[in-house]
Amino acid sequence: MTKDSAELPETTSSLTVKTLLEDRQESLHLEVLNPGVSLERLIGDSDVSSPGIALSGFTERFAEGRMQVFGETEMSYLESLSDDELRERVGSVFKFDIPAVFVTKGLFVSETFLEVATENDIPVLRSQLTTKEFYWRMKPYLDSNLAPRTHLHGSLADVYGVGLLFVGDSGVGKSECVLDLVERGHRVVADDLIIVQRRGHDVLLGEGHELQGHHMEIRGLGIIDIKALFGIRATRRQKRIEVVVQLENWDEQTAHTRTGLDQEEMEILGVKVPKVTVPLNPGKNITVISEVVAMNHLLKYVGVDSAAAFNVRIQDAMRPVREYLEQDYE
Repeated sequence: MTKDSAELPETTSSLTVKTLLEDRQESLHLEVLNPGVSLERLIGDSDVSSPGIALSGFTERFAEGRMQVFGETEMSYLESLSDDELRERVGSVFKFDIPAVFVTKGLFVSETFLEVATENDIPVLRSQLTTKEFYWRMKPYLDSNLAPRTHLHGSLADVYGVGLLFVGDSGVGKSECVLDLVERGHRVVADDLIIVQRRGHDVLLGEGHELQGHHMEIRGLGIIDIKALFGIRATRRQKRIEVVVQLENWDEQTAHTRTGLDQEEMEILGVKVPKVTVPLNPGKNITVISEVVAMNHLLKYVGVDSAAAFNVRIQDAMRPVREYLEQDYE
């Protein structure tokens, strides 16, 4: 198995507490309890934690840099403390780098709590949502805005539900191939510029730029609008990248796989994606080949590897011959 690494810069979006408040104030039912604190603090971690045992004084394994959520358990514990104890326990947590603190269920927040937060320049926001509902709504937003991302030059299409990313030199025919796939009933995600985000550990989502839409450049024809020509059913806003299809001009000096046993991979944002290299020569129907690539990937997904199964059958058929030759001592 061979692997290519896409030498692409990995970036993350910059997100501030102010932006989060502007984007999600209504859906998260947020209100700022200490408005004198700056909301320009950067959020760098997509995980959100609850302080838990750190409020008891054990802060050695505290996750610094994360936003903290105080639910009913944490606030009930703090209410049981004296004013001095509350200041000490909250202060031991708020001394860390915390972009923002959220209090759920519309719970009461004491003046001492707000004073300590303000002294440490930490904004406190209260939500009317339950803690579970708050996490459920907050996590997808953070994952989307803070996911590692990069940009690729290529064309992304949904073929039989499989995300095929077509890459290759400029002018090799990536856009034309995707256009033919759309004509056959498949869907285009983006052409030319692909914005790729990594979600979780191994999911790559591709989409086009918002200004780009579903426009496509066809050499000799110009820029066309896929949605206007073929309808909204011919497009998708985003799609998981599952197979990379490398298109390259035919070169007799280049050796290409004939059996499919030697599988290639391409690494994008640290995620290994299966790669198929297709050499182009006059008369080759790259559209049908692309459909077969997608169907073959679906077969492998359910545990059927045609090349490997065929190889096993050939080896089984050759076994009597091998055994005969092993017993030929002349």
